[in-house]
Amino acid sequence: MKVALVCPYDWSKPGGVKAHVANLAEFLLERHEVRIFAPTSGRLPREGINRYVQHVGRPVPIRYNSSVAPVGLGPRVVYRMRRGLQEYGPHITHIHEPLAPWVSMAATVGGPMPKIGTFHAWSDSDRIYRATAPFIRKIVQDLKVRVAVSPSAQRFAAEAMGVPTSSFTILPNGVDDHRFAGAEPLEALVDPDRPLLLFVGRLEKRKGLETLIKAFLRLRASGHHLRLCVVGEGPERERCQHMVPPSLRTEVLFVGAVSHAELPRYHASSDVFVSPAIGGESFGIVLLEGMAAGLPVVASDIPGYRTVMSDGVQGRMVPPGDSIALADALDALLANAKLRSAMAAEGERTAKEYSWSVIGSRVEEIYREVHRGFVAEQLAAAGEAGEADVPAGRSTS
Repeated sequence: MKVALVCPYDWSKPGGVKAHVANLAEFLLERHEVRIFAPTSGRLPREGINRYVQHVGRPVPIRYNSSVAPVGLGPRVVYRMRRGLQEYGPHITHIHEPLAPWVSMAATVGGPMPKIGTFHAWSDSDRIYRATAPFIRKIVQDLKVRVAVSPSAQRFAAEAMGVPTSSFTILPNGVDDHRFAGAEPLEALVDPDRPLLLFVGRLEKRKGLETLIKAFLRLRASGHHLRLCVVGEGPERERCQHMVPPSLRTEVLFVGAVSHAELPRYHASSDVFVSPAIGGESFGIVLLEGMAAGLPVVASDIPGYRTVMSDGVQGRMVPPGDSIALADALDALLANAKLRSAMAAEGERTAKEYSWSVIGSRVEEIYREVHRGFVAEQLAAAGEAGEADVPAGRSTS
């Protein structure tokens, strides 16, 4: 099949939805023709998955869900989206975040049928959705399947739009478990005498890095000779760096954004993966990546994270924003190598359940069902039109 994947966010920058679309495209390309439609802020190297990306406009940062979303805005973006999809002529148009302006919304409203929409977002505030619910319901009525990546994303979208949760199919994000399981450590980071905590994410308030640094400082003060590696960029970087006293700044490594290929090597060099987000997460893809790398996980007890882990199984879950509880959970894991090993093994088993070989196959099956149903509808419509055109008394055989 020819599949169009629509991503509303800047393809030049790292992000959860972009990573999902890229991994899905890599899976589909083994058997199908794929084109990705997305805004880009810079010139993309024509290699890897980028070879299949069609630029549809420049992104503009807008604030949403306690974060900054770089989306394509303006009438020219709408025109490019519609023209690009029409010229490509896909059998399936798969739109991620169907209501995100304007790239995804243009595809949702004017893209070729049949269309599938995947809803990724979760928020503790849906005022914008509720205020525009009647308009939104009209926009999404042409979607043959509405997919939500988690129960929290399902409830958020359904309640915000005023539609039943049963109108959504839950299909989680996938994880490239083989890429994380087989990575080589970075020699400069490995130190058996000083455990390494790993944080990966955009450095913004909702990701909870401040809570982690407070917990780290508490553990250091209690005598733990551990280190912290922070992977990611964002507006909180400078403030969080200043939280670390000069005497410990060599022990807290802010490495900035790292490449898709290099990221698993940071996991392979670490001892515990920590994700202390305080909210706004619909799914725990970063947790699954940590699990796939064979790391025990310590994470906030929030709805999106409860989708993929349970307290005491793959790791520990603590109240969001509670640095003391976070430090205590880390202390318990660091003091018990057998517990870390057992939790890591459970995490690896969990990650396999979300492998792209599993999730991608389910996506393909949805595509096949939707395509078969759409072809049947077209044939039925053509048959009815043909009968209507037959003069009275003439056989239709």
